[in-house]
Amino acid sequence: MIGRGEFHASAFSVTSPFLILGFKMAIAATIVVATSMIAERSRPFVAAMVATLPVSAGPALFFIALDHDDAFMHGTLIGTMVTNLMTPVFCLAYAFVAQKRGVVLSLGSGLAAWAVAGLLFRQIEWTLPLTLLGLLGVYALAIPAAQPFISNQLVVAPPRTWYALPLRALAVSGLVLAVTTLSWSLGPYYSGTLAALPLVLSSLIAILHPRIGGPQTAAMIASTMIGLFGFGFAVAAAIATTPILGRYWALGLGLLICLLWNGAIVIWKQRAKKTA
Repeated sequence: MIGRGEFHASAFSVTSPFLILGFKMAIAATIVVATSMIAERSRPFVAAMVATLPVSAGPALFFIALDHDDAFMHGTLIGTMVTNLMTPVFCLAYAFVAQKRGVVLSLGSGLAAWAVAGLLFRQIEWTLPLTLLGLLGVYALAIPAAQPFISNQLVVAPPRTWYALPLRALAVSGLVLAVTTLSWSLGPYYSGTLAALPLVLSSLIAILHPRIGGPQTAAMIASTMIGLFGFGFAVAAAIATTPILGRYWALGLGLLICLLWNGAIVIWKQRAKKTA
């Protein structure tokens, strides 16, 4: 005979994966729709700072932490940090092709470059010191390389149809559903890779490129470099502190660093603009 406490625990174990999955889908859909609306009404830099907050990767990592121990989370965060080294390759490839090509070829080029970088980086046995060196090296090249594509021009997108927002939410939720169901059969490294997939950036490209044009969308994507750089340091801090603080506090520290970094960059940018 099953006691009351056992019944409730069993019921929660059955329903919680579906609740978590639904929450993931809702989070990803919300951030993509909100960020795309910001990008349509503001300058590319502001949209880039919003897009590089860990609103998608953060919940995904938290859900992984719920299901696994600190050792698994350490490996997951290594995978996340390595994936963050691949994202500039995606951004630059897209930005280059988007100057003259449509959304399908431009986004496809970015994803193909991202996949090739992933295959190359997987050949390396990554440690925290090595990922930090990689972070400095990759972004020391990527940030200057992105400058020719960056524009701070305000572009007003044409009016959207009534079904555009629901379609965006549905499309992104479907992608999250596919990614999440695959993650259960993977180890820590690839779970971290899935958590840091450029899902939000890809969705923004698919939404905005046809509406405001390739060059302006590329300006927003190229502007994400400085935010992604800060995200890398936030993940490194989480990796270093997981054995000391535990995975939950370490993830909280990483989130705090992301918020402080992006906020400081926005404030600095605004002050620089006023003094110019």
